[in-house]
Amino acid sequence: MEGFDWGFALEILPLLLEAARITVFATVIGFAVAVVLGLVLAILRMSRRWFISVPVGALIEFVRSTPLLIQIYFAFYVLPEFGIVLPAMVAGIAGLALHYSAYTAEVYRAGLQGIRRGQWEAAVALNLGPWTTYRDVVLPQAIPPVVPALGNYLIAMFKDTPLLSAIAVVELMQRAKIIGSDTFRYLEPITLVGVFFLVMSLVSSALVRRVERRLALRKG
Repeated sequence: MEGFDWGFALEILPLLLEAARITVFATVIGFAVAVVLGLVLAILRMSRRWFISVPVGALIEFVRSTPLLIQIYFAFYVLPEFGIVLPAMVAGIAGLALHYSAYTAEVYRAGLQGIRRGQWEAAVALNLGPWTTYRDVVLPQAIPPVVPALGNYLIAMFKDTPLLSAIAVVELMQRAKIIGSDTFRYLEPITLVGVFFLVMSLVSSALVRRVERRLALRKG
């Protein structure tokens, strides 16, 4: 069995770095959409109007209960049947964002339900509107405790980006497989991919901890 070829690893490194850029781009954009959409879904699910909360709750449970790969396939292959044609990258990011928005919605909901009832009653007593109540009273208390859970989903999204290769997005893992099939050497590209994902996960964890510390300082 041949050993690890450092020369070959350095030769393919630029190709993998370019693919890593695509992986990071898809993750960052997908996660940014997921955290915003998830918050909207959480607020709607907590609505007192059943005709809002029930359909939103059903949507969240449906998305959480179906595989991400199926959702990505649907966005890329099925939506064109209804006249909605998305480029592969857009369909992939949309699939990631929708899938993880369902999970972040439940994280946000847990944070919102942790707000004491007196806080809501005080906002009503002060005649604050819903937007002002959420912006100035509820969200500043609800979001900091759920940041670690949101960070976990960021890392999980990084590790799910290889699924985009199913719709021909040449992200990091797909590039490694292409290199392997062209050169019949898989040890170096797959090893480098593992290192890249480890580094990206560690960086993400460090960023989340930094956000936690900043929020803790503001609270203090």
